[in-house]
Amino acid sequence: MKNFAICFNPNIDHSVEIKNKLSNILVSRGIKTTALDIDGLKEGFDFAFVIGGDGTILKTARFYAKFQTPVFGINLGRLGFLSQSSKEDIETSVDKVLAGKFIVDERIMLQSGNYTALNDFVLKCASMGRTSKFVLKINDKPVCDYLADGIIISTPTGSTAYGLSAGGPVLTPSLEAFVIVPICPHTLTARPLVISDNEKITVCVDEAKEHYLYADGQENILFNKEINIEKSNLKVKLALLENSDFYSVLSDKLHWGVPLNYNY
Repeated sequence: MKNFAICFNPNIDHSVEIKNKLSNILVSRGIKTTALDIDGLKEGFDFAFVIGGDGTILKTARFYAKFQTPVFGINLGRLGFLSQSSKEDIETSVDKVLAGKFIVDERIMLQSGNYTALNDFVLKCASMGRTSKFVLKINDKPVCDYLADGIIISTPTGSTAYGLSAGGPVLTPSLEAFVIVPICPHTLTARPLVISDNEKITVCVDEAKEHYLYADGQENILFNKEINIEKSNLKVKLALLENSDFYSVLSDKLHWGVPLNYNY
């Protein structure tokens, strides 16, 4: 690897400061670097460091999926599920990357038309606060109807995001599956559904209402009849430090399985 990008979000506190620090570290190791605002990403790099929260990493990862460029997240956000380093550990992390002590983990994405999502697609009525009827079809066969505030269709990577908050299951990133989670359904029988990632998902809505499809919470597409979602041909390449463990991340970020101390 010879050509490194440093992608950052200037609207996040301390991002410029950390970008400069990272650049100085890489230059001191004889590495050519180019700093890029996330609104001006460019191709032509062997590796991309991303400074920011998960939203910044999602946007950058989707862009570089087209070029098969590994991305490495440095967390400046709250949870940092997709990041591998804190700002305090940058120098140690850089040295590990340059020494090849990392793996490239390929993550599946969703696609609808020209839009892709690494975490999830969310369908909601354009009129805020209104429930809608969503008709779910898989491979053109009717599955169920939902009267709900919306529907989340997520990848394993996104199963720890909005889908988890809405009552969906956590999937390990290596699973080749998608999760369909209704948001506040108006029936007790509506439950999350896990399906194979080779299925084609179609959601039909009331034509009299406008609906939005949100891609990773960052892009939105207006539609008023039906929308098709399936696995993207592209995969995101996340650079993970050696010995990185998904279950440890769950424990660290969400306090998953941490014993609770009750005082009676």
